[in-house]
Amino acid sequence: MKNGGFVMDSKIEIYDLIPQQFYPTTKFVKEKMPFDEVETLLKTSKINFPFIVKPDIGLRGSAVKKVSSLEELKVYHHKANFDYLVQDLIPYENEVGIFYVRFPHEKQGKISGIVAKEFLIIEGDGCSTIEELLKANPRYEFQLKALEKEYGSQLKAILAKGEKRNLVPYGNHARGAKFLDYSNLISPELTKVIDEMCLQIPEFYFGRMDLMYNTWEELEQGKNFSIVELNGAASEPTHIYDPKHSLYFAWKELARHISYMFRISVANHKRGFPYLSHKVGMEQYRLHLEQSNKIVNF
Repeated sequence: MKNGGFVMDSKIEIYDLIPQQFYPTTKFVKEKMPFDEVETLLKTSKINFPFIVKPDIGLRGSAVKKVSSLEELKVYHHKANFDYLVQDLIPYENEVGIFYVRFPHEKQGKISGIVAKEFLIIEGDGCSTIEELLKANPRYEFQLKALEKEYGSQLKAILAKGEKRNLVPYGNHARGAKFLDYSNLISPELTKVIDEMCLQIPEFYFGRMDLMYNTWEELEQGKNFSIVELNGAASEPTHIYDPKHSLYFAWKELARHISYMFRISVANHKRGFPYLSHKVGMEQYRLHLEQSNKIVNF
């Protein structure tokens, strides 16, 4: 997305860099596009309900929503004061974030951390309402206000004993997902799969990809997985948010990854890539705040 000559972190521009077989069908919807054009876009792209809608320039899962009908999409569209994406629902249940690092002079990169994500899933007991089940879990209760806004009276429903309901089908920490450090699962097999994919993304040396996958065994074989999102220099090594880790561990991991980014930046500068100027950086920051205010208050 271009704004006054500057380019912020447009998701569609990032997806366009990734070979298409690695991510779900995704289409860009311009703010204030006539809704009949959105309907035509869906038909021609063969994206079927339910699917995900999300801001083209996002922040911590704000304004990301699963829509199940044309009426729900219409409400989202007319409310959105930003460009957004419609994206096929990925059919896999598991999600991880994999941090990847490669120096420009190297032919192979490495995985520097893996975070697994437990979705906000509740299990019925046959007598408690969804709202009561949410209040019984401190992590989930933090999301109650947002969930009330999205689900309304549905939270008064009682789930049968053993029935599970995924109320937030995307792994975002700010939306109730629990992050777990799975870095112990880094293996030569997984590194080869991720490396081969990342080598096909032009000038990608540092960042975290959020993947959904079927089974870990298939992921290590390069089968049945899809990129949800790819994040670059602004990425966090989100395995630091595992509740078992200390603040010291988080600082150490952040310092390690900032060091990687610094060294990659220096190497790229020597290859002719300019550093971000203070003027451009401040303009980017201003545009980021403007976009954040739009989607956080959505």
